[in-house]
Amino acid sequence: MELPQDPMMLFSLINMKLRDFYPSLDSLCEDLNVNKEDILNRLQAAGFEYNEELNKFW
Repeated sequence: MELPQDPMMLFSLINMKLRDFYPSLDSLCEDLNVNKEDILNRLQAAGFEYNEELNKFW
C-alpha cells in the first residue's frame, strides 16, 4: 500500500484503519505490507505517538 506523504493525511488514514479494521498497529502493518518503523518515525516527527492500549495515534 502506498502511504500518504503528508503527515496529517497519514495520521488520519492510519487511525481510521486502526479504528475500523485492525486490533493493533502490528496487524495493520503485516496485512498492508507496510513498515511499522517508517510509520512510527514519520508520525513521531509530526508530534504523534502511538498508544497500544487505545490502539491509536494521538
